Amino acid sequence: MRQRSLVCLLLALAVTASGCTVQRYWGGSSNTAGSGRASVGLVTKTETNPYFVELRNAAGAAAKAQGADFVALAGQFDGDNDGQVKAIENMVQQGVNTILITPNSSTGVLAAIDRARKAGVLVIALDTATDPENAVDATYATDNVAAGREQGAYVKAALGGIPPKLIMIDGTAGSTVDTYRHNGFLQGIGLADGAPEIAGRDNANGDQSIAQQKMENLLQRSTDINAVYTMNEPTGRGAYAALQARGLAGQVVMGSIDGGCQGVENVRDGLYQATVMQFPRKMAEQGVTAAVEYARTQKKPSGFIDTGSVVITDKPMPGVPSQNTDWGLQNCWGNK
Repeated sequence: MRQRSLVCLLLALAVTASGCTVQRYWGGSSNTAGSGRASVGLVTKTETNPYFVELRNAAGAAAKAQGADFVALAGQFDGDNDGQVKAIENMVQQGVNTILITPNSSTGVLAAIDRARKAGVLVIALDTATDPENAVDATYATDNVAAGREQGAYVKAALGGIPPKLIMIDGTAGSTVDTYRHNGFLQGIGLADGAPEIAGRDNANGDQSIAQQKMENLLQRSTDINAVYTMNEPTGRGAYAALQARGLAGQVVMGSIDGGCQGVENVRDGLYQATVMQFPRKMAEQGVTAAVEYARTQKKPSGFIDTGSVVITDKPMPGVPSQNTDWGLQNCWGNK
């Protein structure tokens, strides 16, 4: 017990120095190398986004249930690559045998991941793929191109044949998730990037307040729009606030992606017509199970494992498979 407490203290001090945040669950001795006992480290983009809170809680619960040691670190903000690099380095120093990571950038942490893998650590990406994909051993995530395509197909169907006049509120420039969802949406709605039907676009870094501000700025240029793409549900809420202030909310078809409980309630309450639900709990649980298997047998998972996505709407459209908000509230992540 004294050794375990010392390890926790050293990790907390190292993380404090790096500017990261930390959550620990230690199920046993931290010296797991070759012992068959899993020691799992989780690195998320932030600790405040409800999506990553759900992912962290699910991973911690799965680790506890399967008798694995667990530590969770996070960057201080979306895009904090340096914080994630330091978190990886701290975890390797403390002897974890698996790192689960939602990388802020598809390329920004590759060198640190490579060093961890060379040290014998299994590295699994959750939610966000790396570029190249084989920079990690495996990825458990939503197929974000497919999720974006589902959102785009819904918006196109809801427009009922009327040509789109579209505003796009994207996420973080350069992020794999942002790029994949953006491209998938355009595929689903049937537009090329840069098409004249796109009346405006801007990045909001997944933040509600920034999204509202960016939407307000875009609406100052033109209010002649009928469709809005939002990269995630906080972005959707921000965009809605700006549209409502201009009296435009009722004339716009807006979709989003996430599947948080608040997002499903937003759909039910009419803030936007549809959201595409993803399943962070499944990503976390499958990642921890793979870590436990690796510690026991040295067997590694490989490739991209799609954890699925579902359109949630109370206004179903022909040709777009969906579930209603009652189903969504039964299967969403976050506080119900």
